[in-house]
Amino acid sequence: MTTRDTILDLKTRMGESIIGQEAVVERILLALLTNGNLLVEGLPGLAKTRAVKALATNLDSDFSRIQFTPDLLPSDVTGTEVYYSADGKGEFRFDEGPIFANLVLADEINRAPAKVQAALLEAMEERQVTVAGQTHKLPPLFMVMATQNPVEQEGTYPLPEAQMDRFIMHVLIDYPSPDDEVEVLRLVRSEEGASVAATQEGSDTLGASTSTAAREPIPQDAVFSARSEIYAIHMSENIERYIVDLITATRRPESYSEELASWLEVGASPRGGIGLDKVSRAHAWLRGRDHVTPDDVQAVVHEVLRHRLMLTYEASASGVTADQVVAEIVKQVAVA
Repeated sequence: MTTRDTILDLKTRMGESIIGQEAVVERILLALLTNGNLLVEGLPGLAKTRAVKALATNLDSDFSRIQFTPDLLPSDVTGTEVYYSADGKGEFRFDEGPIFANLVLADEINRAPAKVQAALLEAMEERQVTVAGQTHKLPPLFMVMATQNPVEQEGTYPLPEAQMDRFIMHVLIDYPSPDDEVEVLRLVRSEEGASVAATQEGSDTLGASTSTAAREPIPQDAVFSARSEIYAIHMSENIERYIVDLITATRRPESYSEELASWLEVGASPRGGIGLDKVSRAHAWLRGRDHVTPDDVQAVVHEVLRHRLMLTYEASASGVTADQVVAEIVKQVAVA
């Protein structure tokens, strides 16, 4: 089995427990394969938490979930120095926080104050945390998947632009189709039935009745091998220029149209171009190609750029969304 086959098997396993969210499953894998972090936004009950748990279940990894609340402290995320004493001697030792895991779910990240959100910045960008002057490295396989609810505003703290830029993609989750929702009902009913049977007959029943639990998890080496192959994906100079032109259009929209200029206040940073390069390569690799096409770039451009743009007051007042702005940019910028 090739590395790509292994990753596609991981994708299939995740899809078995997340009905009607195939695009979200693929975006989670793209973030993992590009060594990035993911921001997922959607209404409650749309399988945001379930998605990352499905990844953790099927991948040989440590999983940690942090429920962000207004009273959370930075040390609750990173860990802290604790004083230990024995035999009349005492010393401070570092107790690792929940950030020290391979897959970290930052649930409802916008419910924690800025100082807690800032505690994630170093971890997400530098893959390390610094406590009491000491730097502690995070695991080689590390990804933060943060979720936020778009409709509840009371008791929330919007993420600043510097924090948003640390996420390689911003994924929006919508309601499943009616047919998919029927499958969701059947899946939950089946899982709850297996859980009840296991409770009545003993823990061995659960292992025998749940096919996912019986499978060997995908090793982390498969992810590292996939990343090496993705770096080798060919990207022509024309595609590189196309990516740069898309990013430049967000900064100099007046060069393309007056309407676009009236919508955009601040464009994407260089991280936007780097992210678009990485995710486009990973998208091409998942589809079995050894080169990047314009279709690969356009397939992921909304997720990579929608959270990196600051819209003008005029745009917000007119109901213009970041996705509409990105769509107009794609329409205006010619493929090199």
